Amino acid sequence: MHRTFVTVAAALVAGGAAAQEVVSYPFDGSFDDATFAVESAIVGQGLVIDHVSRVGDMLARTGEDVGSDTTIFAAADVFTFCSAVVSREVMEVDPMNIAHCPYGIFVAERGGAVMVGYRTYPEGPMQAVQAMLDGIAREAVGD
Repeated sequence: MHRTFVTVAAALVAGGAAAQEVVSYPFDGSFDDATFAVESAIVGQGLVIDHVSRVGDMLARTGEDVGSDTTIFAAADVFTFCSAVVSREVMEVDPMNIAHCPYGIFVAERGGAVMVGYRTYPEGPMQAVQAMLDGIAREAVGD
């Protein structure tokens, strides 16, 4: 399965800069099928989805208000959730890892292509979260 890394932001951290990237996988199917697959993969891990952010709807609804007629996504949702086990693991090592919670997986459709992805996390204990997200995303895309 093809995996894409894209630098999306740089954040100043303790006097240095750390880039945050996005990992995405193509989904062979519709946006609705992808959201169902992501939801099923999250719930299948015994996790509870806290919120589904309808980012695509918000962007479409507010484009005119901010002076734009650009369609960014045909559809886009972000599923946010936490894992008691993984969150405890990473926060026992460093309580400031709370800044990364909740975790999110997105589904987006752009240019007729549907993708599932997540943002990367810093080296160290947060790699446990990244591994969990990667497993969920891969399961959702059938990898």
